[in-house]
Amino acid sequence: MPRLLDLYRKEIVPNLKTKFGYSSAMQVPHIEKITINMGVGEAAADKKILMNAVAELEKIAGQKVISTISRKSIAGFKIREGWPIGCKVTLRRAKMYEFLDRLVTIALPRVRDFRGLSAKSFDGRGNYSLGLKEQIVFPEIEYDKIDALRGMDITITTSAATNKEAFALLRAFNFPFKEKEVS
Repeated sequence: MPRLLDLYRKEIVPNLKTKFGYSSAMQVPHIEKITINMGVGEAAADKKILMNAVAELEKIAGQKVISTISRKSIAGFKIREGWPIGCKVTLRRAKMYEFLDRLVTIALPRVRDFRGLSAKSFDGRGNYSLGLKEQIVFPEIEYDKIDALRGMDITITTSAATNKEAFALLRAFNFPFKEKEVS
């Protein structure tokens, strides 16, 4: 069992249950999934770039990645409908908690000039999104073997109804937020 899942069941659930006054442990919000998306706009010109991005994201996530294709042609970006333009992966259950553990304890402290995550990135329905500018913050990626620095979007989907509940949940998972409370 992943370390954070054990922490969630033994400490976070009872704490949030008393804090928000839930009558059942099933009402306590939980993390449903983590989606990692890597947009690779340069992949339209060279397919090898997308293959490298997919390989790096597979190392980070620990499971198979799907490549996303463009839905329509955009002349300004020189892409056609059906061309691969990025890749994404959805993590659930044990792999999700393992990735979350690596993100909070290893990757985020390695980000340059890191002063904490913004609490303004909640969407109003209890989901949190953050962006990383470079993939080298993860220890699975070897700096010498990358061809370009690529950013990624990480979305954490929770079952929380409000931003306050989701903030309390992620704060309990030791997320390094700048703010003490969500507005």
